[in-house]
Amino acid sequence: MRVGITGHSNLVPECVPAVQAAITEVLDGLGHPLVGVTCLAPGADQVFARAVLDLGGQVEVVLPALDYRDRLKPHQLADYDELRAAATVVSVLPHMSSGRLAYVAANERMLASVEMLVAVWDGVPAQGKGGTADVVEQARASGVPIEVVWPPEARRKS
Repeated sequence: MRVGITGHSNLVPECVPAVQAAITEVLDGLGHPLVGVTCLAPGADQVFARAVLDLGGQVEVVLPALDYRDRLKPHQLADYDELRAAATVVSVLPHMSSGRLAYVAANERMLASVEMLVAVWDGVPAQGKGGTADVVEQARASGVPIEVVWPPEARRKS
């Protein structure tokens, strides 16, 4: 089973265990072998990647741009590097710099390769291309089944 992820990158740290438990519950009910497809963005993408790995699945990474790692904040590098080392990078898109265009392309590539999408989403409408709500809209339009995960404890940083 190939499962993609979209979700908020600004989850508050206190809610991460509840979000990971909710993602794990969804993934645990799916067929095996399990392959999670992600861009490894901070927040929901990385929580998803850990859940996939904890269940014995494989993680495939679609990197939106050549400078993707360079755009992370210093405190985000260790988690990103750890997860990337445990994953297989299947695609590095030819964008020189990260930004909306690169994220939209990466999300399209991810959606085209999965059988289902997990969305760690608070239900707020799209505020531009490349964000969580936009990816949910794309998945709906292309017929990819979506499982929205937003446990009561889930919160975003302002």
